[in-house]
Amino acid sequence: MISSVRGTVLAIAGPAVIIEVGGVGLAVQVTPQHAASLRVGSEASVRTALIVREDDLSLFGFVDADELTVFDALRGVTGVGPKSAMGVLAAMDPSQIAAAVNAEDDAAFRKVSGIGPKTAKLIVVSLAGKLAISPTSNRSSTGKPSSVSDSVLVALVGLGWNERAASQAVEEAVAGATESERETVPALLRLALTRLGPSQFAGSSN
Repeated sequence: MISSVRGTVLAIAGPAVIIEVGGVGLAVQVTPQHAASLRVGSEASVRTALIVREDDLSLFGFVDADELTVFDALRGVTGVGPKSAMGVLAAMDPSQIAAAVNAEDDAAFRKVSGIGPKTAKLIVVSLAGKLAISPTSNRSSTGKPSSVSDSVLVALVGLGWNERAASQAVEEAVAGATESERETVPALLRLALTRLGPSQFAGSSN
C-alpha cells in the first residue's frame, strides 16, 4: 500500500500529476483544484490511495487526511467508484460533504457529474454518522480559490494557459453554462477548455 508520496512534480496533465520519487515518476490522479495548486519543478507531498484492479493500478492523491477519509468513505457506497468519489471531492470539500450528509441533502450530490438521484440518496444514507469531520471547519487556510470560477481560472493557469486568455474563457464559459454547470469545477473547466481549443494550449507546439 502506498499511503503517501513526496517528490518533485515533473508534469501536470489535467487531473493527473507526475511526481518523481527515487527516480521513478508516479502518475497520481488529483482534483482540478489540487492540480492547480502544484507547480512543475516544485516539491509536492500528497496523501495517496492505491486502487488495485485486475488490469490496472491507479494512484489517487489528496491534499490532506480529511480528503482521503472522505474518498475511502465514498468508495464504500454502492455505485460509487474511485472516479466518482474524486468527482465529489472536486465539487465539494470534506466539510461541505459532511454538512450535506448531516443535513440529509442529497441534492448537493446530484449536482456532481456521474452521480444520479439513487446514488446521491445512497451516499447520504450510507455515510450518516460516519464522517468525523466538522461541517463548520474552516478550510480556507489551504489556499483553495473562493469560488468555482476562481478554481477553474487557477486550474487553467496551472496547466500553462495565459492568464488573460484563461480569464476570458472562464467568463465565456460562465455566460454559456447552465446553473448546475456553474456550480461544479469539472463541468465549468470542461466548458472553458472547449472555448480555448487545443491549438491555443501553451506548449502545444513543443
